[in-house]
Amino acid sequence: MAGTERSEQRRLRPAPLLFEPAEAASDPEHFFDLESMEDPRELLARSTELALAFRAATDRAVEFQALAAAQLADPRRFDRLTAGDIAERAEWTEDYAKKMIEFGRDLLRGGGRPTDG
Repeated sequence: MAGTERSEQRRLRPAPLLFEPAEAASDPEHFFDLESMEDPRELLARSTELALAFRAATDRAVEFQALAAAQLADPRRFDRLTAGDIAERAEWTEDYAKKMIEFGRDLLRGGGRPTDG
């Protein structure tokens, strides 16, 4: 059970954003200095820039999830996982895991790395 509790704690914490200083990230009101911007034009521009960057990061992360799922499900691996096992680890449904495995296989056939966005 202790492993499950640790897994839940790790899952509940957001991943640290590497380019935001740790002291700023510890302030719950701080978000990439957006709270200090007074000009709404500047705020809109910067927040839009961040939203687009996060979307691109999300897309790349999903591609890496798919690659990992395909690799873990590879029938040539002696320790391969089933779609159900992968779904459980990633907190997906089994149907979604199957789709991600196939997406990852497509990525692997295309060169093995997610596209640059």
